Amino acid sequence: MRILHTADWHLGKRLEQSERTDEHQAFLNWLIQTLESEKIDVLIVAGDVFDTGSPSNAAFEQYYGFLRQVKNTCCREVVIIGGNHDSISTLNAPQSLLKYFNVHIIGGVPDVFTDQIIEIRDAEGHLELVVCAVPFLRDRDLRLSIAGETMEERETRLKQGIAAHYHNFLTHISDYKFNQIPVIATGHLFAAGSATSDSEKEIHVGNLGQIGGDQFPSAFDYVALGHIHRPQLINKMNHIRYSGSPIPLSFSETDDKKQVIVLEFKDGRMVSLDEIEVPCYRRLIRIKGDFDKVKTKLVLLEDPGTIYPAWVEVQVETETFIFDLEEQLNTLIADKPFIERLYPRQFRVRSVQNLDEQTEEAMALSDLDPKAVFLKKCSAEYPEEEQPDLLLSFNQVLEYMTQKEGGA
Repeated sequence: MRILHTADWHLGKRLEQSERTDEHQAFLNWLIQTLESEKIDVLIVAGDVFDTGSPSNAAFEQYYGFLRQVKNTCCREVVIIGGNHDSISTLNAPQSLLKYFNVHIIGGVPDVFTDQIIEIRDAEGHLELVVCAVPFLRDRDLRLSIAGETMEERETRLKQGIAAHYHNFLTHISDYKFNQIPVIATGHLFAAGSATSDSEKEIHVGNLGQIGGDQFPSAFDYVALGHIHRPQLINKMNHIRYSGSPIPLSFSETDDKKQVIVLEFKDGRMVSLDEIEVPCYRRLIRIKGDFDKVKTKLVLLEDPGTIYPAWVEVQVETETFIFDLEEQLNTLIADKPFIERLYPRQFRVRSVQNLDEQTEEAMALSDLDPKAVFLKKCSAEYPEEEQPDLLLSFNQVLEYMTQKEGGA
């Protein structure tokens, strides 16, 4: 039994006003070929199939066209869960029809809990695999909201509710485990310790809803996660993974290697896990620095050799606004047909201080920790009121930075 895990397609996604349809189609074509070449039996898509709850006609056409093509491959079953970008009703609308083609859609948490448990059988009807298809868990799914609760109390309740949802499967999968049937769980969430990029929209405020890898029941042989666009495993647990998005969705992902994950099970246990790199069809390139530096970098850019020409974000650090920045930059790429589009950004930087000013500022800051500096800034901006939500978000960012430094 071979399973392919992918997620976060975001069909219909734009980069500002630029369509990504061609890149998505190239990936879907590659994925069809990969299902065949890797002899995949089950395809799992862990949420965010679409970029919005109201997908364009082009996005729908890609989605249904892909599912039709899957039936011409060796892949026998498809499991798709809803993500935070997906509309539950949109995904679930063709649910009954697609089930006849062995495409299982769980757009949101169903009324009957066990409807999330999908049995995968071979041609002779023998049970080979069980998928606990958990979609993105919304507050109403956890039924934990209490009037008047603080942000800290809500955070605790969310984490407890998400963990409890997964642990509720244990009584339903005990017979499968006893009979050595592998069990895979899915999820679309923000796991504690995961590294994000600019393109993810937070599921909950700050780090609400984060759960650690050790909070997933050990009975799951693999946990297929979606939402984070950088491929990674969680808490050094090899069987709990984000596959990541198949194409770079923002310029912050320009150096990420995109992938899908292929698992193989034999005699009830996982015998292999392979990361298969997805070809890059269009490079998103980010260059930054002062005006002279970015001009030099732009001139030195070489053809990345992708099917579609590159898009380049140019971040210019400047003390004064450059009115004809885009015109000047476009002149530099006139002889570079492999660059299709520029995204110029200007960032205002302060003029250099003299030594006395730098020393005075350094001495003042040295007496304060980051939280004290933040509180002083809040007092300056909001002198008449407290900002508990803002402080909570700052504490969460501080905690994240501490975790990031600790993992470096």
